[in-house]
Parts: sequence; C-alpha cells; structure tokens
Amino acid sequence: MNILVAGSTGVVGAPLTKKLVELGHQVTGTTRSESRLAGIEAVGATPTVCDALDRASVGAMMESVRPEVVINQLTNFPTDLDQRDPGFYDGTNEIRRVGGRNLLEAAQDAGVRRFVTQSLAFMYRPSGDWVKDESAPNVDEFSGSIGGAFQAMLEHEKLVVDADGIEGVILRYGFFYGPGTFYAGDGITGIEVKRRRYPIIGKGTGVMSFVHREDAADAALAAIDHGAPGIYNVVDNEPAPMSEWVPIYAESLGAKPPRRIPLWLARLVAGKEIAALAVEMRGADNTKAKSELAWEPEHPSWRRGFLDAN
Repeated sequence: MNILVAGSTGVVGAPLTKKLVELGHQVTGTTRSESRLAGIEAVGATPTVCDALDRASVGAMMESVRPEVVINQLTNFPTDLDQRDPGFYDGTNEIRRVGGRNLLEAAQDAGVRRFVTQSLAFMYRPSGDWVKDESAPNVDEFSGSIGGAFQAMLEHEKLVVDADGIEGVILRYGFFYGPGTFYAGDGITGIEVKRRRYPIIGKGTGVMSFVHREDAADAALAAIDHGAPGIYNVVDNEPAPMSEWVPIYAESLGAKPPRRIPLWLARLVAGKEIAALAVEMRGADNTKAKSELAWEPEHPSWRRGFLDAN
C-alpha cells in the first residue's frame, strides 16, 4: 500500500515508518528538516521535506506521492516544561489548526482513501465516571494554555470527522512514554521528577492514561485497514490516579518519592488549569480500539512499562 506519514521522525512517526516499511508498504515520510532526511531513508522510506504550514507545498507533495492512506503524526512541542507560559502550545496549535487542515484538504484533492490522525485521550469533561469511552462529552471550557491546546485539537477532530469523500480515523493517544518522550528518563517530565519538582497535587485524584510510543505506532498501523471512520482511545489497560502512578514512576527512575502540595498552592505555582487537571482529569477506556482496530498494547500497563522503559 502507498502510505504517506506526515511527521515521520517524531515520537510516534519514527517507529511507525519503520514498521510500515518492514511490512512491505511503499512509504513516504515527511520532515521539516533536511538534516532528518537521512534517518527516514535509512529505514527504507522515501524522505521528503515539507512545510505543513505551506498549503501549496503540501498540495504539490500530495499530488506527487498520490498515497492511498495519509497518517498525520505532526507535532511541534516545546522543549521546556512551562505550561503557565501563554504561548507554550502555540507551535503545536498552529500545526494542528493550519498544518492539519492543509494536510487533510490536500489529501481530499488527491483522492486519498483514508486519513488517520493523532489526537488526545485526556480531553474528556471532568465529571461523572473517572474513566471515559469515546462517547463521553469533551471539555467545553477552554482557559489557559492547556485549554487552548484542547480547543485546537477538538477543532482538528471535527474537521476530520466532517470531511467529505475521505475516511477520517482519529486516534486519541494517552500520555506517551518510552525513549524520546517527556516521560523518558532524560525527558522533560523525567528530569522534573528526579529533581522532585513534580509533586502530587492535593489528593492526586486526577486519572491519567498512558501509552508506550511503540503501542501508539502499532495502533496507527492497525488503523490503515481496520475500523470504521471515527474516534478511538489508544491507551493502555490501566488508567491510574496521580497519587498512584507518580510514586511508581519516580521509583522506576531511581528518584526520591514525590513531594505533596496542597491544591491551593498548586494553583499559585502551576496555575489553576494544571492544578485542576491533577485532581479532576479523566482517564480513557481502550475497549473500542482493541475490538475494532484489532489492536492490543504490547505494554498493557504503565506499571511494568515504566520499569522496562527506564
């Protein structure tokens, strides 16, 4: 199958591109940087430089490749963890709003059959059950940098779901862990935990869902020819509250146990949005993805996954 992976050098894009080539697919991988072309070529894919924010460039590339399936793994995350910065997610929001639209429209124009795109599995409204499936309502209030990120992501989801003439598949990923992620030992979160600057806030009741980067890639691989168009939670089997996973994660890094701080102090230090997520966030249920995408996470729980990854 002729497949285009947009963002093929990223946390999910890199292992995905390699897996697709190994299965015999004809793969074109995009990157923004010429310095990364050799890495794409090294795994057997055809590399190309493409600026997702340039509609003409994206259109020309799509017409040249004429893929049957496009997999969007574009991101532009900052390298420093400062979510109180109003511009923290600006780069990624632009990629999702402008780059995602450019990629989708070019795919429609080129007659692409299926458009698989990444999203977030932690945008569910913080009320009711602590673990949500895809039918649950999403957040509808967007304040702070994290709220802006949710809004941009949900706008992209709607664009894909409503697109005419193309099968839109949305993979709502949990928090990535494994090499090259924020949760790697040398990642942003890993470093903060080692410094004991990632405390448990309040009672730590906010529930998070994780997914190993390799499992995330496997889900995208499965989505090229499994599942009806729609939304799928791609997470492991064990959503867990902050009070439970942070101490185990710290131990896996060889770090001291995390500190605990009251909610009121977290609001002052980290901002009210981040503080709220620490006690209100909902986890995600992966039943639909396992059933309809014929996908099963190789790392079913972060408990063992953290130990293996670190």
